[in-house]
Amino acid sequence: MTGESAIRFNERGLVPCVVQDWATGEVLTLAYMNDEALRRTRETGETHFYSRSREELWHKGETSGNPQRVRQLRFDCDADAIVALVEPAGPACHTGNRSCFYRDLEGSSDGAVDGAAVPGEPLPAAHEALSALARTLEERAAERPEGSYTVELFDDPPRIGEKVREEAEEVARAAASESDGRVAAEAADVLYHLQVLLHSRAVPLDAVLEELNGRRR
Repeated sequence: MTGESAIRFNERGLVPCVVQDWATGEVLTLAYMNDEALRRTRETGETHFYSRSREELWHKGETSGNPQRVRQLRFDCDADAIVALVEPAGPACHTGNRSCFYRDLEGSSDGAVDGAAVPGEPLPAAHEALSALARTLEERAAERPEGSYTVELFDDPPRIGEKVREEAEEVARAAASESDGRVAAEAADVLYHLQVLLHSRAVPLDAVLEELNGRRR
């Protein structure tokens, strides 16, 4: 049994679908599909869902202009939940936030429906660090704040390559004789400068990760 026939819809004919960013792994939203929404998603390559409140099918991005191109659909061990790995064209949330999960239950966020986001919350999880850094680099390049080390690097491309070499040597030395904490700190410096280099060349991080995935085949 494969494909749609494998999915176990609930008593209302629905299955929950977690939407996750293909490139970063970030969870963007949770929505529901019925059999028609799943079929249209597979046929069109863009996410379609079923609105429980409006009791109708809807195409993500039809009104917002932010469709989600599906790269892969996965289903769980019980066949009663789906993960859609997508390339989002814009914010996933109708509030304008990148993800619907933009509030921290232990933080100071407004608990009301569609409550406003609080700057700095939630803190990025470990797997979100590189994608959060990529967005910060985009902001620095666009806003160019005075005194920014990142902006200084963007203005001097040869220096970026020099810093990558320098930091790579430092992490190698740390690995030979220093503590695990120092190795982690130096490795973080390498990742930061490498990501600055990628941004300066307009090479997206996911292109590098796709290259790594390709080498596993």
